[in-house]
Amino acid sequence: MAKPHILFFITEDWYFWSHRRSVAIAALDKGYEVTVVTRVHQLGPEIEGTGMNLIPINIKRSSLNPFVELKTLLDIFRIYRREKPDIVHQVGTKPIVYGTWAARIFGICGIVNAFGGFGHLFTAVSGPFRRFRKLFILIYRWTLAKTNIRLILQNSTDIQHIIDHKISSKNKTVLIRGAGVDLDEYQYSMEPAGIPVIMYAGRMLWSKGVGNLVKAAELLSKRNVNCRVVIVGRPDPENPLSIPQEKLEEWNEDGHIEWWGYKEDMPRVIAESTLLVLPTFYGEGVPKILLEAAAVGRPIITTDIPGCRDIVHDGVNGLLIPGDDIEVLASAIQTLLKYKEWRVRFGLAGRNFVENEFSSRHVSQATLEIYEELLDRC
Repeated sequence: MAKPHILFFITEDWYFWSHRRSVAIAALDKGYEVTVVTRVHQLGPEIEGTGMNLIPINIKRSSLNPFVELKTLLDIFRIYRREKPDIVHQVGTKPIVYGTWAARIFGICGIVNAFGGFGHLFTAVSGPFRRFRKLFILIYRWTLAKTNIRLILQNSTDIQHIIDHKISSKNKTVLIRGAGVDLDEYQYSMEPAGIPVIMYAGRMLWSKGVGNLVKAAELLSKRNVNCRVVIVGRPDPENPLSIPQEKLEEWNEDGHIEWWGYKEDMPRVIAESTLLVLPTFYGEGVPKILLEAAAVGRPIITTDIPGCRDIVHDGVNGLLIPGDDIEVLASAIQTLLKYKEWRVRFGLAGRNFVENEFSSRHVSQATLEIYEELLDRC
């Protein structure tokens, strides 16, 4: 009997490696043939080293050029026709739309579409999502209409948006809260000694609240609060909300924050922090960095929005704050720096929460159950 064949289609290799690798490896272990279609930057050897098939594709998240998009679409059609997978697992806007069109044309049995964060489409007050909201919704309605499609969403608010806007029905949506975290890789540790380190880690986007954290750092400096504010990550040039490298270097020179750039060994990096801050006002799914921080045992300060509050319970494993309020952000940091017993209690609660509900094992098992349900229908 032939192995079931699953094809992952994700725009960037780094995103596949950080957010979907554990699910793909679980599928391999279950006896699936696994193919990954993605734009390859540096992680091609690592992906192939797991035993997965790798097909590079030149896809650009930010492109609106119709000729470029037509070529990308034709490339996807050729790949899907040639590979003939039993199931496709697509992540992100273009893979979901283009991949679903191709899967429907070539009669692929099961289609799994995973949204990292869907809320921005419905909550944005400016930008392309706001201007073309009705068009996006119509495209999604038509694209996701078939019965052999399952939608993975990361928080209940996004599921409700999907249902309210008639993009899909409740019986085709599945709640899987985040990408999970490897508890062997991200181990619990006590906070380090020395000057407290307030850390943000993620893409350098204005919508993630990085600019607000810098302003909060300036406020903390004026209040003579003894701490280091560190931001870890790199710009995302294809995102229109990316913070330019020159601005990051300028902030670093000013001395209120330290920009560490991109780091690979995130378990070690997070362990160097005293607490983690994510002051995002972006349409989040369930931010993976919050899971990682909680697994390491770090208290968290984040915005009281869907996705973030799925992980952080106010006063239990962190503090929830209103969005876009620099004064409140600075005061929350001061509060946690003042009370070490809070930090210890929050860190232990966060680790326990992740162990019980957010491990990569939980996420992989839930995702494999979707694959098996679709295969049974074939």
